[in-house]
Amino acid sequence: MLGPIAAGRATVRVTGDSASIILDVTGLPPAARDALEADVKAAASTAPGIASVRVAQTSERVQQRIIAVASGKGGVGKSTLSANLAIALARSGRKVGMVDADIYGPSQPRLLGVEGIKAEAHDKKLVPVATGVGVPLLSMGQLVPGGQAIAWRGPMAAGALTQLVDAHWEMVDTLVVDMPPGTGDVQLTMIQKHKPAGAVIVSTPQDLALIDATRAIDLFTKAGVPIIGLVENMAGYCCPHCGGLSDPFGTGGAEAKAETLSIPFLGRIPLTIDIRTASDAGTPPAAGNGAEAEPFLSIAAKVGDWLQRN
Repeated sequence: MLGPIAAGRATVRVTGDSASIILDVTGLPPAARDALEADVKAAASTAPGIASVRVAQTSERVQQRIIAVASGKGGVGKSTLSANLAIALARSGRKVGMVDADIYGPSQPRLLGVEGIKAEAHDKKLVPVATGVGVPLLSMGQLVPGGQAIAWRGPMAAGALTQLVDAHWEMVDTLVVDMPPGTGDVQLTMIQKHKPAGAVIVSTPQDLALIDATRAIDLFTKAGVPIIGLVENMAGYCCPHCGGLSDPFGTGGAEAKAETLSIPFLGRIPLTIDIRTASDAGTPPAAGNGAEAEPFLSIAAKVGDWLQRN
């Protein structure tokens, strides 16, 4: 009555001339769910003796773990680290989604190569936008016109975060959340309502950035969110012309701070033109096999190990 594909997903009960069908739609995107329901209902309606058909959808929700990627201030490369971490985790076999929680300054649509593609809704929930790097995305940048300022007060921004997190992430087991800088309403909503499994903190080596990173660590620690570790970004610059190495932001500051605070140090990301140009082009380095991918893959491996242990 239902065909081989639907039959493996459906439980059918017939009472008189009425058929009730429970359809397992686990793992299917919303459009595919509705299409399958319509096909099943049409097929069942043609069965002899069936006058009415009722179809109910059910799905098994995958347990999700949220990783908050945060910093105490802007301009430390947190969004670039978030995008590459998500891609590297997906390459390791995890089913990863990305939430761009930087409500006022969303940059993930550009980083993940889906700028200009709008997010749609299904059953009053947002549907993540597929990307070419295997990490579906939801961002305010997909909901408002490009270049438009988002002048919202804190409660509205916090409400937007909830819509991005409480979306159709059914088959995602790891949700990487690119947090806005600072320690305001969006951070508090994430901590109190969505309860991250852990936080990755991003800083440059310089003292001023580390002061603000320490504040972010303090916020998550006081809220009972484990610190997965600290990443030192923009750690050293290699001149593409002469090959000389320099440290415009200092060196080793984040590792020393991690030791002082007794938290793991996850690794360093160098300051290179290749990472910047690839990111601006929507092809993050972690999606490839070049040397620029290595530090991101190494950091993702440590984050993956932490998730396995905790």
